Amino acid sequence: MRKINGKRVVLPLVCVVLGFMIAFSYNLTKDGKGVVKDKAWDQEYELRQQLIEQEKQNRDLQNELLQKQENVSKIEKDLAQEKQLFFNLAKDTEKYRMFLGKVKVKGSGLQVTLEDGTDMDSEANVNNYLVHEQHVFKVVNELYISGAEAVAINGQRLNHDSYIVCNGPVITIDGHQHPAPFIISAIGDPDVLGASLDLPGGIKEQLVNENIIFTVEKQKNIIFDPIIGG
Repeated sequence: MRKINGKRVVLPLVCVVLGFMIAFSYNLTKDGKGVVKDKAWDQEYELRQQLIEQEKQNRDLQNELLQKQENVSKIEKDLAQEKQLFFNLAKDTEKYRMFLGKVKVKGSGLQVTLEDGTDMDSEANVNNYLVHEQHVFKVVNELYISGAEAVAINGQRLNHDSYIVCNGPVITIDGHQHPAPFIISAIGDPDVLGASLDLPGGIKEQLVNENIIFTVEKQKNIIFDPIIGG
């Protein structure tokens, strides 16, 4: 009977144990990698969801911002319109105050002088050479139509309800008498005012044909004080 060699028995056993350990280690490592991979995927998925949610919030905030900007723009336009409205009202109020003679006004303008005619013979009717209220009316109305801001006759400023009455060689303006010559001063664009008077067939030509001495001068600085008690 043969003796069993101890080395021959131990060696296969060691190989079996070693193989088992290698296989176990491989499986353990493989399972560990799977767990790590699953955790990484979960984290990536969670971050992706957070990013999607953040992008949605950003879009909502952008839409809200656009809406607020539109509201602000509308408010600004409304305020601009209100500002323009108040500006126009203030401008109109100032214009009406000037027309009523309630405020002092100064500026460049025109001075028209109307004098009684002198070139007449002994048989002529004197009344045909005198300045009458209708002559003054024509000049004053033409100046207002042409854009005059304020008008005065012989230094007496006119207002919205002024009246002019002829009494022989003098005219009465709002109860105050003035003799000829009649100096009509108007504040406004002197070129525009002068051109309106000097039109062919216009006021100047009409009055000259009626024997009135008609002279016009541009003025750089005309000042009208407010009407007291008017």
